Amino acid sequence: MIGRFNHAAIAVPDLEAAIKTYRDVLGAKVSESQDLPEHGVTVVFVELPNTKVELLYPLGEKSPIQGFLDKNPGGGVHHICYEVDDILAARDQLQKEGVRVLGTGEPRIGAHGNPVLFLHPKDLYGTLVELEQAS
Repeated sequence: MIGRFNHAAIAVPDLEAAIKTYRDVLGAKVSESQDLPEHGVTVVFVELPNTKVELLYPLGEKSPIQGFLDKNPGGGVHHICYEVDDILAARDQLQKEGVRVLGTGEPRIGAHGNPVLFLHPKDLYGTLVELEQAS
């Protein structure tokens, strides 16, 4: 069901500092920041030859990333993302297997412009998993 590993997402308390670290210290290509109000985040992608790292920064007081940073002030890995061919079929199969889908269960459009869903970390060994429909 799951396909290619798409990205690992890291919540950061200082987006500009994180951008400088990845760009200037580690020498990676870093995208422009993108606000995603529907998700409550500002995202930046660190582009690597084989995958991406998504830097997440809270956008607004109700951002789920702010809650994560309140518990982890230094930041940390927030979630990992796998690609799927058909997000609705994947959702239905996972729910049939007892995996909980967060939110309404309906896909939302993610940072890459593709439908995404998040799976409950308690069902996946403490890891928040994002599924993204491959384009």
